[in-house]
Amino acid sequence: MTEDSQASPESLNRRVALVTGASSGIGYEAARQLAARGATVVLLCRDAERGDAARARIIEETSNDRVELLLADMGSQAQVRRAAAEFRELHDQLHILVNNAGAIQRRRELTEDGLERTFAANHLGTFLLTRQLLDLVQASAPARIINVASSSHARGPLDFADLDSAEDWAGMRAYGRSKLGNVMFSYELARQLEGSGITVNAIHPGLVATRFGRGVRWVRLGIAVARWFMVSPEDSGADIVHLATAHELEGVTGTYFVRREQQQSSEFSRDESLQQRLWTASEVLVARSAATGVE
Repeated sequence: MTEDSQASPESLNRRVALVTGASSGIGYEAARQLAARGATVVLLCRDAERGDAARARIIEETSNDRVELLLADMGSQAQVRRAAAEFRELHDQLHILVNNAGAIQRRRELTEDGLERTFAANHLGTFLLTRQLLDLVQASAPARIINVASSSHARGPLDFADLDSAEDWAGMRAYGRSKLGNVMFSYELARQLEGSGITVNAIHPGLVATRFGRGVRWVRLGIAVARWFMVSPEDSGADIVHLATAHELEGVTGTYFVRREQQQSSEFSRDESLQQRLWTASEVLVARSAATGVE
């Protein structure tokens, strides 16, 4: 455990946290450190075997048996809705929501909803899960929502006529656009929740030494070059927990962090009219699947 997490003695014993993408990397570390401080932690993972292993490790390492597992592929809107419904059966409050799940694809793929997988999983899955659980977050105020974004959000603007990147798909470009969606969603949601006691912030955790993207050759090569500058998953997890718990961040909302520093995101991401346009487009895309899927 990091020195910072050891220096944060306040108990989270009565708090409920949900962390997506929690089977490894910074999601696992954030979940582990929240559990170490006494929170009830729900891991939302795609793979049952890896999720079970992560849950067992966290319980063993923290001696906190209030660690639960839900399964969902964030690219499947039916699975996201099902996981949200299962969470509601277990809990009537949600104090900390960490939207961490994300992926880079080797090639352009479509989900079962007919959407480009990177945008569907990284942005729309986060959008839908948060919307499905928002009333529980509101019932738990003061509460915090942390969306794990990336500096890659600045790579380029969204093309609202081609959110599926059918015209110019490239792995890193699609990833950057999905992370731009995370930042813009954070700003718009923060504005809608102003004065509610709920804060919403986005964080770029730095270049983290995890298995993220290792199946994509060009990502693997880039990591090999940058390995000396990488942040440990434990430190990045601690940064997320800091955003979720630090007293000095009470009331700080609609902000983009690079690790623990407040910084300015891209010009495109800060355009309120574009944030609202993305929100509307996202509502349309998730409503389309709701018509044939599970509410």
